[in-house]
Amino acid sequence: MEYKRFGNTIALRLDPGDEIIAQVLAVAKKENVTFASVTGIGGADEIEIGVFNMDAKAYDKTTLTGTHEITSLVGNVNTMQGEAYTHLHITCAGKGGAVVGGHLLRCVISLTAEIFLTVIDASVDRTRREDLQINVWKL
Repeated sequence: MEYKRFGNTIALRLDPGDEIIAQVLAVAKKENVTFASVTGIGGADEIEIGVFNMDAKAYDKTTLTGTHEITSLVGNVNTMQGEAYTHLHITCAGKGGAVVGGHLLRCVISLTAEIFLTVIDASVDRTRREDLQINVWKL
């Protein structure tokens, strides 16, 4: 992984074997990012996504393997109890153009990924919302 900061924008290039969430968190910590939007594209071959099941209050998980194009990576970076935290969603196209997406739980790059963090001059922390079993912004 390599990255470079251009004012309030951080450009990351991920390489084969890099995991998206781990690398975004590493850069956020190093650059002291407390609030940012995230966008990206790339190629991956190990992807775990979730769709939140309201009845179970947990993610129904799907694991994808094989070559996939990341057609959209969107979300944000903020903090929870002072630690860097991500909330990312991903849409991927697989063989034949079949598209799947959801909440990103894990994604290992197979080719490359190009990701932008747009840093917002603010700090937003998260708090646990027990009734929903999720972490939400504390604005």
